[in-house]
Amino acid sequence: MSLEANHLIQPDWPAPATVRAVTTTRLGGISQGRFASLNLGFHTEDDEQAVHHNRQQLYTQLELAQEPAWLRQVHGNQVVDVATITEPVTADASVSRQPGKACVVMTADCLPVLLCDRAGHCVAAAHAGWRGLAAEIIAATVEAMHCPTSEVMAWLGPAIGPDVFEVGDEVRAQFLQLDAANQVCFKPSPAGRW
Repeated sequence: MSLEANHLIQPDWPAPATVRAVTTTRLGGISQGRFASLNLGFHTEDDEQAVHHNRQQLYTQLELAQEPAWLRQVHGNQVVDVATITEPVTADASVSRQPGKACVVMTADCLPVLLCDRAGHCVAAAHAGWRGLAAEIIAATVEAMHCPTSEVMAWLGPAIGPDVFEVGDEVRAQFLQLDAANQVCFKPSPAGRW
């Protein structure tokens, strides 16, 4: 199977024309079984040659001049500048001011958050699961962009939603500890969860 344009999700946001962003789906790669088909993660038990092929196919499709800055994501709030790394580092977000150097996050259920400034001088990508959100990964990413917050825009990618994702009291408590106004983000489920 080949990676086709219809296997990519193009953000609908008012980013400058110089900013390119996509979200992949599981379609278009060569991985088999539970990793089928466009698995991009070496951290899985997938065949490394399949992952390498899938990544190369993505680079070709997107016409990337250089390999993106891959991260070892841990559901934290560490942000790195891609200009400072040459191999994967432990972080959950990255920023780039270097044209052609892409930021990448991998998600399944978690929320990918893509950011840029209105001028297109800085881009960022954040892996925002509930732990990262509670650790304020988005605020840390915006701060690392070194742009006025009024100039930053964000696109929220596909993620698991409230109809299929429930949390317990301990998760809700972490968010309420950050800000009591976060209470509006939680509604009780019939199972006694949120």
